[in-house]
Amino acid sequence: MSDKGIAAIGECMLELSGSGGADWRMGFAGDTLNTLWALNALTGDDRQASYVSAFGDDPFSNEQIAFLEQNGIGIAASPRIAGARPGLYAITLAGAERSFTYWRGDSAARQLASDPAALATSLENQALVYFSGITLAILEPAARQVLMQAVGRARTNGAIVAFDANYRSRLWKSVDEARGAVTEALALTDIALPTFPDEEMLFGDTSPRATIERSTAAGVAEIVVKNGEQPALVRCKGADEAIPAQSVTTPVDTTGAGDSFNGSYLAARLAGQQPAEAVRSAHRVAAAVVQVRGALAPYEVLRNAFEK
Repeated sequence: MSDKGIAAIGECMLELSGSGGADWRMGFAGDTLNTLWALNALTGDDRQASYVSAFGDDPFSNEQIAFLEQNGIGIAASPRIAGARPGLYAITLAGAERSFTYWRGDSAARQLASDPAALATSLENQALVYFSGITLAILEPAARQVLMQAVGRARTNGAIVAFDANYRSRLWKSVDEARGAVTEALALTDIALPTFPDEEMLFGDTSPRATIERSTAAGVAEIVVKNGEQPALVRCKGADEAIPAQSVTTPVDTTGAGDSFNGSYLAARLAGQQPAEAVRSAHRVAAAVVQVRGALAPYEVLRNAFEK
């Protein structure tokens, strides 16, 4: 195993998924967890995976941590908050398209930066640190600055920093606050993995290339703009390439497809694939993920798609 690990920072939530009747299945998910899940599946035992957050001391939090451990993911020095509990969301499907209802106002993860020393410890000795705009949005401004400082320190100490703005307007007090926080995060970022419709909504970008240019101006060297069924646009070392997505005729559930793309891309890059080839690998995985229900596809599904 490498002496340097991989870490994602964010919120692990309880996920309720329905099948149209009265029965609901409970699982665990969240955008950065979904990405780490794919990343961990595809790096195998090569690197220790850590989900950096804050957890409650209730039975559901205990189940979250046990579930992560069973699947090869630790929680590093993440704090346990007395009396806190996880956030919850429910997925309803119309065909393969999903909608979400959330209960997360008092989620324990909102306190993930409450212990700056613990957060810094969690990000020590990492080959890669991944976070998102949702990670930023659930934090109060002072806690957000603590997080940014910890990520910046990890980068200074040699970690590759990857970021997806993953803009969700309902989580932010204002568009201006979201723009400022995302722009600050991009200044710390080595690999940006934005989704074009999010960037269009947040920054008014008129095309994936506009997203590329704005991210480059913010200081990011490697950028992959996802765009649903349209080609992904990748820039690295000043060169751009559009990589067609894989078509899926009968998608089952699109939950987590973009997050799995991110994890697969990062796994491919850590394994030495060039950016264009890494995008192709990530497209294959995303196409496999939309053919299974839930945000966390089985490791075998992810590995089979990645290795094709």
